[in-house]
Amino acid sequence: MKKLLLLSAAAVLISTGAFAQSTVVTTTGTGHAVVQIEPEYRTRIKSYITEHRLRPVTTKEKIIVGATVPSEVELEAVPADWGPSLIKYRYVYSGDRVMLVDPGSRTVVQEID
Repeated sequence: MKKLLLLSAAAVLISTGAFAQSTVVTTTGTGHAVVQIEPEYRTRIKSYITEHRLRPVTTKEKIIVGATVPSEVELEAVPADWGPSLIKYRYVYSGDRVMLVDPGSRTVVQEID
């Protein structure tokens, strides 16, 4: 536990220059990444969903943060205007919510409301 606390403190000190960027990624004690998105980019994402009239994905299980997205669900590429720090993620539109997904693990890392 002490190592985790020390590593977290070191990461905060090293990443002080990242505050000027649009997105900050931190890790919770449970190991899940938390992506914080500036309001400007949240607005762009909501506009994108509305303008493109995306059809929500339907699954048996509810897609929530920390869950693995089923392999039959297609992950969509994140548009560049959502912010340069989000390009590494994919997204799923489910239940009127945009879920950012780590494409390597297919784990939902953030819900954009």
